[in-house]
Amino acid sequence: MGSAYSVGQVAAVAKVTVRTLHHYDEIGLLSPEGRTPAGYRRYRDEDLDRLQQILFYRELGFSLDEIAAILDDASAGPTEHLRRQHALLQGRIGRLQELAAAVERAMEASTMGIQLTPEEKFEVFGQDYQESWETEAEQRWGGTDAWKESQRRTARYTKEDWATLQQEQAALNERLAAAMNAGVDPAGADGMALAEEHRLQITGAFYDCGHEMHRCLGEMYVADPRFTATYDKVAPGLAHWLRDAIVANADAHKES
Repeated sequence: MGSAYSVGQVAAVAKVTVRTLHHYDEIGLLSPEGRTPAGYRRYRDEDLDRLQQILFYRELGFSLDEIAAILDDASAGPTEHLRRQHALLQGRIGRLQELAAAVERAMEASTMGIQLTPEEKFEVFGQDYQESWETEAEQRWGGTDAWKESQRRTARYTKEDWATLQQEQAALNERLAAAMNAGVDPAGADGMALAEEHRLQITGAFYDCGHEMHRCLGEMYVADPRFTATYDKVAPGLAHWLRDAIVANADAHKES
């Protein structure tokens, strides 16, 4: 039969309220068969297993009706539920990675002073774009000469200009990933050449990005998870590879 637990014990272990457990019982989602002589609920191990499933699907945003239908599906055994959960988690991870990439694009957009309508921003940078992210970038870099220069330059950029720039950045990212995957040493001549191209792309489009400023950007690519996710979505490990190439290139120009 296994152990029996009171509603208070279950609430403490599962980190839910007693009221929540009462509600699940009332709607038939989690109704323990066990009762004390006084009529108090007693939960068995199998009830806790079902509660774990309920809380998992709730975390992913399923309604209680949807959860009931999923858990009461007689054709799905424990293994099938695990498969479903794994697929759902993979989907959630992918979604979070997309959101992180959107945050990075939004931060770059704000840093460079994009002059687009809200509709155009969504079209160019994706449906995950949120204008509120621009505030963070302005607070971070708003007082710098680079910010002022990028504002001046990009004030005249059209939607087509931004779309072209996005394509150019994507193409360079693919070349960076190809070099990394081919085993190119980021601190070698080819790696540093790509880092220099990356720096010049920023200089040509936005502001004069010197080697020391480029070094700071490289460190930010690995320090800020949102930037890391953007590059690692192109190829796992790319953010660190690019940072290493940028640092080596900056060191080489410092010594020359």
